[in-house]
Amino acid sequence: MMKSMKLAATALALSSGAAMAQDEVTLQLKWVTQAQFAGYYVALEQGFYEEENLDVTIKPGGPDIAPPQVIAGGGADVIVEWMPAALAAREQGLPLVNIAQPFKSSGMMLTCLEESGITSPDDFPGNTLGVWFFGNEYPFLSWMSTLGIPTEGGDDGVEVLKQGFNVDPLLQNQAACISTMTYNEYWQVIDAGIGEDELITFKYEDQGVATLEDGLYVLEENLSDEAFKDKMARFVRASMKGWKWAEENPEEAAMIVLEYDETGAQTEQHQIRMMGEVAKLTAGSNGALDPADYERTVETLMGGGSDPVITKEPEGAYTLDITDMALN
Repeated sequence: MMKSMKLAATALALSSGAAMAQDEVTLQLKWVTQAQFAGYYVALEQGFYEEENLDVTIKPGGPDIAPPQVIAGGGADVIVEWMPAALAAREQGLPLVNIAQPFKSSGMMLTCLEESGITSPDDFPGNTLGVWFFGNEYPFLSWMSTLGIPTEGGDDGVEVLKQGFNVDPLLQNQAACISTMTYNEYWQVIDAGIGEDELITFKYEDQGVATLEDGLYVLEENLSDEAFKDKMARFVRASMKGWKWAEENPEEAAMIVLEYDETGAQTEQHQIRMMGEVAKLTAGSNGALDPADYERTVETLMGGGSDPVITKEPEGAYTLDITDMALN
């Protein structure tokens, strides 16, 4: 009896020692707890981070939280951000570097009421379009520049409505089209009672102006620290394991997300549906950034005529070192 108790005590001491030795990582999300970030919650819940000797804290975002500001202020080691916002921040002096790209495709689109008469982008002029700001406006502004459509209103241009993070402008007929994500706001429109046949959608991916979303970014200065790089490689490896598990088990992944939603705002139906759509965007990515996708994003952002999102070709804005370490 004494011997087994002693062994148990020794095992406990060893396990608590191991727990103490775990490397801490704080991840700042781009938005609230939802299936858009399922891979990270799955990795946490399924013990994938623990297997990599990591103690990961996931901080939800929200309308008042800008991930680049959080990481600049030391509130996170790594953030989830869209590349347009990250490259704009980099040009403005915050040296963010993309270390992994779990999302292969863009989920962004404009959703229009069919009754507006809009059937193609040629019909946009003279209409009001809802656009999110806080860094989310960059892909839209690039697209309008590509089309040669001014964004100051008038018959030849579009009136830009600063859209809140909801679908009210479409429901209240304040805008002909609004910004939606394939996995989120589009379904809020449907849930509000508007039929899919009453809507026309324009996916950025189909329009050739898609920019990369939901990449993982760190501060450049930290990448000169080998211990930090090793920690990030383990973080990316475990996160991608979480993402692939979520793709294969969408319903279970959605339920895990719900467990972590402290606001209680999310519903089972919405999260399961969201996970199914998000899985289409992460499919085809092993976590490594495809340089061709990066080049397309840069080209789109610089194609803004007199008002581009970034004014010069970025240098050092991504590294493949971390995913090379994580995947090999």
